[in-house]
Formats: sequence, structure tokens, C-alpha cells
Amino acid sequence: MITRAGKPPAATGGLETAGVEVTEPAGAGRGKAGRPGGTGRRPDQLPGGRHGLLPSFVAANQRERILSAVAQATAELGYAEMSVEAIITRAGVSRRTLYEHFKNKEDAFLAAYDAAVRAVVQQVRRAYLQQTTAQARLRAGLGAFLQFLASDPELARMCIVEVLAAGPRAIARRNETMRMFAEIIEDNIHELVPSCQRPELTAETLVGGIHEAVFSRILDDRTGELPGLADDLLTAVLMLDVDRQDLSPGR
Repeated sequence: MITRAGKPPAATGGLETAGVEVTEPAGAGRGKAGRPGGTGRRPDQLPGGRHGLLPSFVAANQRERILSAVAQATAELGYAEMSVEAIITRAGVSRRTLYEHFKNKEDAFLAAYDAAVRAVVQQVRRAYLQQTTAQARLRAGLGAFLQFLASDPELARMCIVEVLAAGPRAIARRNETMRMFAEIIEDNIHELVPSCQRPELTAETLVGGIHEAVFSRILDDRTGELPGLADDLLTAVLMLDVDRQDLSPGR
């Protein structure tokens, strides 16, 4: 799970006093969401010095801040220009702390991407499973997907645009995610389009088309338009009920 800047992770009740000392770098948490040029700490940044927080809670808080900072830095700078320094500045943690959690910036990016995918899949499945017909399920799932992206433009840019610049491991994860969504559509194609003879290819094509529509709007900083595409994209799916013989040459 990625906790966005300004929204600290929920603390677990009944924390025992552990006398943990947290040391943050000088200037950590500068500006809004730990960015340079401002004053004050991040709202989700733990106090320095000794306190009664469990080490596990401290580590989880630091990890969440790093993942959130990866999304921020990637969206602002692009993956290629994002550096470890850019991440730790936004996260309000030391370089040492980052390397206690991740090997390098690629490792941190992959963890942030995986967390985002888990979050969007959870929302899509929740919406999808509340419906009883194929059309309603796809409409609900597609709507949840688009709303998730629109609600967090930084996360959307990281997951849809910058993932393509993050190397082979990131692209493999992105392809796996697209296959997962294609399987959801494929599961419903026979009910929606009984005459469909190539449901797997059809689902792959649909996911590719939806991705392109989403990608172009995020790239143009029009992420807020995404929820309004749901009905038109569903209509494109429903228009697939075409007999292949009607497309044969000479007809």
C-alpha cells in the first residue's frame, strides 16, 4: 500500500514502549511533502529522538514514506532523472534508511509500482464483485480503475507512463498487470459477445486500446478526464458483436 503525502499510515493501537531512537537527516521533511524550498516536517514524518514506537512501526512508516516519495519524484522528474537524493528528500529519510529498505532506486520503484497495482486491483475487484451481470461488472470495474488513476495523478503517471522507462523488470510487471486485466475481460466476453471466436485475443486487444486511451490523457496532464471515459470505453467493448464472416474480403 502507498500512503500519499499528508496522509500518515494509521497507527496500530496498543503500542508498547520500546525506546526507539529515530534519526532523520538534517533538513529532512523540507517543504510540502518533504520537498526542498519550504519549512516544516512531513505530516507523516515521525518525531526524532527517543520515543515509545515499536521498531516495526517505525520501519513501516519509513517504507510508506519512501514509496510515496518514489511516486512523487517519478511523476515530477521522470524515472530516468529520478535519483536516490530526490527520493530521500521527499520522503524525509536518510540515505542509510532508504538502503535499509531497498537496494537502489529501481528496487524502490518496483516496490512502489507493486503496491499501487495491489491497491487498484483491490478497488477494481471490490466494485466488480458487487455486480451480477457481465456488462455491469465490466462497467463497475472499469469505472473503479479510471477513478483510482484520476484520484492520484502522480501515481497514475508512475504506473502508466514512467513504468515504460524503468527497465525490463518494470516492463515485465506492467505486462503481467495488463494480462491480469485482459483475463477479467476474457471471463466475461462469452456472456457479452456469444459469437466471439477468439476471446483471448479480443480481450488483449481491448486492454491495449483502453491502456492507450488512458496513457495519452495522463501524458497530456488530463488525468481528471479519465472517469468520464468509462461509458464510451464500455460501449467499444459492446460493439464487438460482429460476425467474422461479415469482415471477409468481398463482402
